[in-house]
Amino acid sequence: MEVKVDLDMCEANGVCVGIAPDIFDLDDDEVLHIASGVVPADREADVRSAISQCPRAALSEHP
Repeated sequence: MEVKVDLDMCEANGVCVGIAPDIFDLDDDEVLHIASGVVPADREADVRSAISQCPRAALSEHP
């Protein structure tokens, strides 16, 4: 799986960073960055949790 962010929707609340800091990161300008490539299989559950808990529904899963 891969995860994408809609930067127009993202408010940089950081919920995803709190759940999966190895996948999501907020820079000094509060812009969300996602680790490139495919999410490791052992991290998919946390990434799906981050997607479902995003307050602005800015994250989405892609096969």
